[in-house]
Amino acid sequence: MVQVAPRPRAADAGHVRAKGLGGNSVGLLGSAVIGISTVAPVYCLTSTLGPTAGQVGVRMPAVFLAGFLPMLLVAFAYRELNRSLPDCGTSFTWTVRAFGPRTGWLCGWGLVIATIIVLSNLAGVATSFLYLLLGELTGSDAVAALDDDRPVHVATCLALIAAATAVSYRGMTATKGVQYALVALQLAVLALFVVMAVSKARTGTLPGATGFSWTWLNPFGVESFGAFTAGLSLSIFMYWGWDACLTVNEETEGSAATPGRAALLAMATLVGSYLLTAVATQMFAGVGEQGTGLGNPDTAGNVFAALAGPVMGSTAGSLLFVAVLASAAASLQTTFLPVARTVLAMSTYRALPPSFARVHPRFKSPGRATIAAGAATGVFYAVMSWLSRNVLIDTVYALGLMICFYYALTAFACAWYFRAELRNSVRDACFKGLFPLIGGTLLAAVFCKTLHDMWDPGYGSGSSVLGVGSVFVIGVGLLLLGVVLMLVMQRRSPEFFRGEVIAVSRSCPVTTGPAQTADRGAGEAGQGPGARSTPS
Repeated sequence: MVQVAPRPRAADAGHVRAKGLGGNSVGLLGSAVIGISTVAPVYCLTSTLGPTAGQVGVRMPAVFLAGFLPMLLVAFAYRELNRSLPDCGTSFTWTVRAFGPRTGWLCGWGLVIATIIVLSNLAGVATSFLYLLLGELTGSDAVAALDDDRPVHVATCLALIAAATAVSYRGMTATKGVQYALVALQLAVLALFVVMAVSKARTGTLPGATGFSWTWLNPFGVESFGAFTAGLSLSIFMYWGWDACLTVNEETEGSAATPGRAALLAMATLVGSYLLTAVATQMFAGVGEQGTGLGNPDTAGNVFAALAGPVMGSTAGSLLFVAVLASAAASLQTTFLPVARTVLAMSTYRALPPSFARVHPRFKSPGRATIAAGAATGVFYAVMSWLSRNVLIDTVYALGLMICFYYALTAFACAWYFRAELRNSVRDACFKGLFPLIGGTLLAAVFCKTLHDMWDPGYGSGSSVLGVGSVFVIGVGLLLLGVVLMLVMQRRSPEFFRGEVIAVSRSCPVTTGPAQTADRGAGEAGQGPGARSTPS
């Protein structure tokens, strides 16, 4: 039989509740690898280098740095919140404690729906590169063309989703072993590409090659604010997923401190990889619209597919196809971690039906939630593919709205949750208040700007519904669907929405240190953070 995490009583409302997950399964390096893998750096680069260069030209490295800033500031918020409340529900649990059940529920929904969109997109990308690689290896255009056969494409996607679900279902030990190999492959091939691109660019014989300039790192050199915000939106998407380190906090050694450190380590690895690749690619190809230039639409759509041969040669170039496939496949598998654990936490705290709180007795994984996430992803992709290719593309464009929504809420939750500690020291004022507040404000601004731009039918694929851009309809529609589902759960589980399960923090809590573990029993309900909280 599967285990069902015990329902928390009102007396436990101020405490993080143990859910039966396998503790001490992942260390610092393993947690950082999960964060890097979820982001899928090679996939993000091949699909984003071209469009970003098209928006901001040679200032692409500067925009990558600018996109890193709000993510770093939000990462500080995640680290501080995790130290106090190391709960696998992360954004959901923390925003409930700060702002109340309804805001927390919608924040959790934003994370869940964003993850399902990403999972479906990753499955599609992995399928495309699988047939592209098979076509290269066999020398058969017919094999490569199988990706354009919709039934074959969708069937392959569903098979990949099922395989990723099965690996995630087997728990953190299986997940960690697969990820070490896939992430190492990605970073090694990426490093080889950077070295070869720079070496060839420095020969001075390539038509599009250009010498490095420090002005590439100056974001104020972008021609217009509109171009800068468009590039920034793409850059923010490239960093999404690092918070997977935090969603496995209850399974990590040193759950209060290690996940936050792993998140910062993953972020540093990502920004370094992105900057080096952006510089090397610009030096080799330039940003022009001819030949291999990043401004050429034939190059921009899939940069590594266009530059693999010119940079690395036909044989070594196939490694880039393998790396992109590995990147998408690895991210497909690890991206199940945050959605399954968020659903597990929401179910444990009665914000979702209790059946999702079941934990596999052997694998110590949220089995029911993982299967549900896999099924939802498969259905979502199949339906979107059946409707039209444009709908599928616009769904991906709407993803940025959900990302900014729940990241910004989490950052604001940090500043509010620790509001009474901000005068304790300069460190507390910066890392618990100022930095999260700035990060949340930046992401909220991107959210509002994106919402405004989405109204235009020209945004995304160019499709519209009654004169309104379909990206706007999809993005806002998915958020409103969350409101409807929340109202349904409010009728089924009124105690959660009354604040009887997780209490809202009316004053600053006592920070949970190493000695204050996350799974205290009900007998301690009168002590610690809960003693200073009053249910709403």
